[in-house]
Amino acid sequence: MRKTLVVLALMLVASGAVCRPAGAAAPPAPAAASPLDPVRFLLGTWQGEGGGQPGQGSGSASFSLDLDGRVVLRRNHAEYPGSAGKPAVVHNDLMVIYPGPGTGRLEAVYFDNEGHVIEYALEVSPDGRRIVLTSEAQPSKPTFRLTYAKVADDVVDVVFEIAPPGAPAAFNPYVSGRTRRVAGE
Repeated sequence: MRKTLVVLALMLVASGAVCRPAGAAAPPAPAAASPLDPVRFLLGTWQGEGGGQPGQGSGSASFSLDLDGRVVLRRNHAEYPGSAGKPAVVHNDLMVIYPGPGTGRLEAVYFDNEGHVIEYALEVSPDGRRIVLTSEAQPSKPTFRLTYAKVADDVVDVVFEIAPPGAPAAFNPYVSGRTRRVAGE
C-alpha cells in the first residue's frame, strides 16, 4: 500500500498537480494563433481621402471581427462630389475576409451597391505590413487588386487597381488614398 502511495505521489509531482500552492490558478494556456492575425492591424474605424477615375473623394471604413472571431468584416463608404459635368457618386461595399476551407489561406468576398461581387485571394508580405487581395484572372473579365500598406500604426495607404480582360497583370490604378484610424484597436 505504501509503495502505491509513493508511486501516486511521484506521478502527481511529475504532472505538476502539487507544484502549485493550494488555490492557485493554473497558468493560462498559450493563445492559439488565428489565421486572421495578419489582418488585425486593420481592425478599427478609418477615415480617408483620395482620388482616381471617379475624382477626388473621401470616405470611411470599419474592420471588425465577427462570428466569434472567425471572419473580419469590412464596411466601406465613399463619396465623390460631382465635378466637370460628372454626377456625384456614393459607393458602399461590404467585404468578408475568412480562412479558406481546408487551406486556412485567407480569402475574401466583396459586394457593393453597384451589384459587383468579387472573390479575392489574399497575400501578406513577409514583414506583415502589406496585404494584397487579387481576384482570379478570367479571360473575358477584368482582374482586380486591392492593396493595404501599413505606413504607421494608425495610417494605411489603400490602392484599388483594375487590369483589363485578357491582360491580368496590366494593372492600372482606379482609386487610391490614405486612411487614418479614428477609433478601435
